[in-house]
This record gives sequence, structure tokens and C-alpha cells, in this order.
Amino acid sequence: MTHTDPLRSLDTWLHARIGALPHSPADRWLRRLTTAADHGRLWMAVGLLLAARGGPPRRAAVRGLGSMAVSSALVNAVLKRVFGRRRPDLSGHPVERLLRHHLTTHSFPSGHSASAGAFVTGVALECPPAGALLAPLALAVGYSRVHVGVHFPGDVVAGLAVGSAVAAAGRCLPTGAALDPAEWRARHYGPEQG
Repeated sequence: MTHTDPLRSLDTWLHARIGALPHSPADRWLRRLTTAADHGRLWMAVGLLLAARGGPPRRAAVRGLGSMAVSSALVNAVLKRVFGRRRPDLSGHPVERLLRHHLTTHSFPSGHSASAGAFVTGVALECPPAGALLAPLALAVGYSRVHVGVHFPGDVVAGLAVGSAVAAAGRCLPTGAALDPAEWRARHYGPEQG
């Protein structure tokens, strides 16, 4: 017996407990949320809304989307292959919660959760109020992956941690100079003289 067995047992038990929750209207909304987050679409849409505002929200969008891209590549191209964890068994999961398509990729860590953690942490580094508003949505995306049965809770926690770490590691990279030329000019050359 290895030292990871108790954690895997807890993960499996939690997945089964969530799968045993009674049917509710939340099932449909969580399935829609998890689908909306496929391939980072949800976060790209939020990023476009933030970018349209200019200033700190625009920088937040760029940092968030950049962090998400790096995190997604790290998780999907490297970490999932290294760990090779199989997806949960869905035989006991309620049929009305299941996704319409079968996933063939590995389970650990959750790519959806990594993207959520990376985007929201990146946004929070540039615009803390926006990050605080988006944090519950990131957690909901992570939970939705367990609710529809495609991930263990540990996959989600690890994904959120990886995504957040990627965004935090990139905080030394500048985002403002190329994004808002008027703001950059004012900061470096002073306000324009009319």
C-alpha cells in the first residue's frame, strides 16, 4: 500500500458522494457551465468584455488569457501525460448529468480547472475587484467537472493550483505598454499638451 492510497480513496469516495446527490435544476446549469468552459471559451468571452473597457481591465484580460494559454499547454501537453490518471467510472453517475460526448483524455489535473484558476488569478493580479468577482465562477467551473462526473475532486484542486501558480509565476511579465498606448505615453512622457 502506497502513501497515496488514502488520498485516492478519499477522492473516489467524494466523487461517489457527489454523484449520489439528488436530482435538481442545478444539474442542467452545471452541465451547461462545464460545456461553456470547453477550450477556454467562457474565459475568452469574459476576457473580451474586460478588454473592451481599457486600462486595468484590459491588462487583466491579457494577463488572464496569457496565463490560461500557458496553463492549458502545461496541463494538456505535459502533466496529464506524466500522471496518466484514468477518468472516473461513470456507471453509478446519474445519466441526466453526463456530458453528451465521451472524454478520452487523462483526468489529472483538470484542464478546465487549470484554465479557470489561471485566468482568474491573472485577472486578479491586474484588477483585484474583477478577480474577486470572477473567483466564484472559477470555483463553480471546477465543481461542475465533478458534478458531471468527468473528474475526481483532487483533479480539480490540482488544476486550480497549477493554473493559479502559472499566473502568479508570470506576474513579473509586463502587460500594459503594448495594450493601452495613451496610458503608456502619459506614464512615460506626461499628459499630452493640447
